[in-house]
Amino acid sequence: MNDVRTIVILTGAGISAESGLATFRGPGGLWEGHRVEDVCTPEALARDPALVHRFYDLRRAALREVAPNAAHLALARLDADWAGELLIVTQNVDDLHERAGASRLLHMHGELTSALCAGCEARVRWPDPLPPGAACASCGAPALRPDIVFFGEMPYEMERIERALAGCDLFVSIGTSGAVYPAAGFVQLANHYGARTLELNLEPSGGSGWFDESRMGAASVLVPAWVEEILR
Repeated sequence: MNDVRTIVILTGAGISAESGLATFRGPGGLWEGHRVEDVCTPEALARDPALVHRFYDLRRAALREVAPNAAHLALARLDADWAGELLIVTQNVDDLHERAGASRLLHMHGELTSALCAGCEARVRWPDPLPPGAACASCGAPALRPDIVFFGEMPYEMERIERALAGCDLFVSIGTSGAVYPAAGFVQLANHYGARTLELNLEPSGGSGWFDESRMGAASVLVPAWVEEILR
């Protein structure tokens, strides 16, 4: 891969599952025992803010009990050592990439350790429990909510992501099901613009047929091996 200069990497729940974080979408379409409609929609927040805030408070607490794994650490090494352009786009709302040391990073679905003002859209770091009605330091409105992209809302920085996909030489998807759009369509967009595409996943995803190459196995094994290969 001597001709690769620009890389875009997409990571999903599979990379953090190996650190012990439960994947957001569980058996039977439930998210940790809750229906999606009850905890991850604007309507849910309006209907029962206490439930929504409690759900994300518990996930925030669980995050403190886990650590980055070998896959996160390998991507942080790539971030530090890759001389070309690199963008890690994560669907995950945890902070394991940051704690591993990655900085060329974009959270397209928001962050557990951040709060968003529903009034002025200011964001603030918030690693602790977030009570309903917490006031925004910027505008004073009692409107802070989890900084999570709910169903029906637009993922963050899509224009930047699409520009990166249009200009990359290599697109790599790690630990994602390929079932949730728009992220599931990234491989097709990268293909359209001529990038090589690689999937590193525990099992074939919904988009496996679009990739030039797929490697199956644990992210904590596959990702360090791939990083070693491309840096070499």
